[in-house]
Amino acid sequence: MDHAVPYQPHVGETRQYWRDIVLGVNDGLVSMLLLAAGVVGGGLDAGQVLLTGVAGAIAGAVSMAAGEYLATKSQDEVLTAELALEREHIRHHRGMELDQLRQMFATMGVDAGDLETVVAAFDNSDTTLLNAMKALEFGVVDSERRSPLKAMWFSGVLFLAGSLPSVLPFVFTADPVVGLVWASALASVGLFAVGVAKSRVTRGSAIVAGGENLIIAGLGGAAAYLVGGLVGRGIG
Repeated sequence: MDHAVPYQPHVGETRQYWRDIVLGVNDGLVSMLLLAAGVVGGGLDAGQVLLTGVAGAIAGAVSMAAGEYLATKSQDEVLTAELALEREHIRHHRGMELDQLRQMFATMGVDAGDLETVVAAFDNSDTTLLNAMKALEFGVVDSERRSPLKAMWFSGVLFLAGSLPSVLPFVFTADPVVGLVWASALASVGLFAVGVAKSRVTRGSAIVAGGENLIIAGLGGAAAYLVGGLVGRGIG
């Protein structure tokens, strides 16, 4: 054991939900800032921007939550059906399944002389063989399967949280431009913080991750403001 290198624990049970966490809060921060920039550029007053922002935040949160629930549930149902078929294969076509397992272990680099011993160990029970095929053929272990309800919760609630920096400033000011400046500043802080938090999990650069978020949002916000202005002038 090398005590010179400290042991770093894995992320743990939240690992499979980081997609929902980052997507939810990032989508709330970016999409609502772009919405605010677009409607301010289009000439709406602060009250109208606030109403638009509240409606957009609620609609976005519900859409994210429902979409993530259905997508995660559908994916889990597909996997459940595939595993049911895999059980039939193990019962009625065991030799083919063992051949597949043998090929997968060979691809992983298991020495040819050890292959039969390894495969024989998994052939001892249907459950062991199923678990091996589940992990190697389908890339899934039970601890990594995602709950549709948790995915829905993370996506919806964090989208709503991400929406707040772009909506709240219009509660406190009657000037839409001032509100947009504050929304941009608060959303930028939020986006950079999300990048930094993500870097703690990915063990990457906090500056790069935070800066990446800011650049994407900045370019999108500028484009939304310009498009909103063009549409506003066209309607006017």
